[in-house]
Amino acid sequence: MPPFREGGQAQYVEQPVPVVAEPSLAALLDWARARLGDGVDVRALARQAHLSPRTLRRRFAEGLGAAPEDWLRRERLRLAQRLLETTDQPVERIATLAGYPSPAAMRTHFASTLTVSPGAYRRTFRQPSPQSCQDGASR
Repeated sequence: MPPFREGGQAQYVEQPVPVVAEPSLAALLDWARARLGDGVDVRALARQAHLSPRTLRRRFAEGLGAAPEDWLRRERLRLAQRLLETTDQPVERIATLAGYPSPAAMRTHFASTLTVSPGAYRRTFRQPSPQSCQDGASR
């Protein structure tokens, strides 16, 4: 069970990415991260790696201990979290940038994985901009 903050709020901890034994898989992961907003899927990963989807799944299992679908879901969630923490973009735009098919899909993923809505996540973890800190200090 994950640790909880006061008031029953889940603790959010960045999970370290397992070491990738195969350099070609590392390059593929970098390629996919750069294109999450384009809706990269397992077929696109397999085409980029010049592998069949079945062989790609096997390589992911060996190198990452996860299925490519799971890796893509995790990476989309991490990207959405970073964008919520560091930008003022609306949730709908963040869903697009992170490669979710719709804002509703992103909200569902947040609810099932983090047990909060994207808006609640932002309110909790939004990093104040330097400008807002200066404005608050001058008052």
